[in-house]
Amino acid sequence: MLEIRHYSKAYGDGKKVVDDISLEVMSGDIYGFIGHNGAGKSTTIRAVVGVLDFDEGEIFIDGHSVKEEPMECKKITAYIPDNPDLYENLTGFQYLNFVADVFSIDAAERDARIRKYADLFEITDALGSVISSYSHGMKQKVAIISALIHEPKLLVLDEPFVGLDPKATFTLKEIMHEMCRQGTAIFFSTHVLDVAEKLCNKVAIIRHGKIIASGLMEELTEGHSLEETFLEADHE
Repeated sequence: MLEIRHYSKAYGDGKKVVDDISLEVMSGDIYGFIGHNGAGKSTTIRAVVGVLDFDEGEIFIDGHSVKEEPMECKKITAYIPDNPDLYENLTGFQYLNFVADVFSIDAAERDARIRKYADLFEITDALGSVISSYSHGMKQKVAIISALIHEPKLLVLDEPFVGLDPKATFTLKEIMHEMCRQGTAIFFSTHVLDVAEKLCNKVAIIRHGKIIASGLMEELTEGHSLEETFLEADHE
């Protein structure tokens, strides 16, 4: 579903922030992308979703090139950044309906999906208020719901659990599992290694812009915790 081939990214000084990385996320995978701050996680994710341009390598989503067919990729992809920017002068309902309009979702489907996820995240009563009045956690929940409205084939998340309360974190993990059972591919970065270990079937560790370890969770950890595996790989 997601294939990254020899992707590299450098900024103005010419130093590569991401250097020749390749990985593949299949339908049904929950693929964790872990590394220190500045390792290249967000740079990679932003290239995958078409926010950041790049010159080296190729990225494909369901066989479509992110460079050559950006609209085809975005139709089947959802992205939740680590600090979502929403239209704060809109109410929650207005914002979610705006996103549904973008993806041409009919009225009955959008209403059912908004109601379903708003109830799960316990924010139904707040959707009539303007987003500027929401806490960070509530804004994160609205961003998550907006990403789920069009039932994406690929869900990309950057530190999705930051700002969520424990119940919302549990709800999101349950939704992610259900989506993968239905064939969605999920690619996400996180600092919370115990969550990644329990949630993901595959993982990649990135350090200084290079992937230093990747594969099936059980094969990569080999009986150790993900934290131990991460620390060992980070010091090699």
